Amino acid sequence: MSARPEKHSLTLHGHRTSVSLEPEFWDAFRRIAKARGMPLNALAAEVDEARGVDAGLASAIRVYVLTHFQAQLRSD
Repeated sequence: MSARPEKHSLTLHGHRTSVSLEPEFWDAFRRIAKARGMPLNALAAEVDEARGVDAGLASAIRVYVLTHFQAQLRSD
C-alpha cells in the first residue's frame, strides 16, 4: 500500500480541478465508474454535487469509495 497521494486533474462542470488521492483510492474510484458505465469525471461531478460544504472533494471521494464497497460487502 502506498501512503503517498497522487494528484490528478478532473473536469467538473467545465472547470478543471486537481484532486490528490492514494493510488488505491484512484483505482477503486475508476473501477466504480467503469462498473457504472460512466466517465470518471462524471462520477467525480456526482460526488462533488452530493458532498457537504465542509467536506473537501478528495475526502468526499474516499468516503464514497468506502461506502460503495461496504454496501457490496453487506449485500454478499
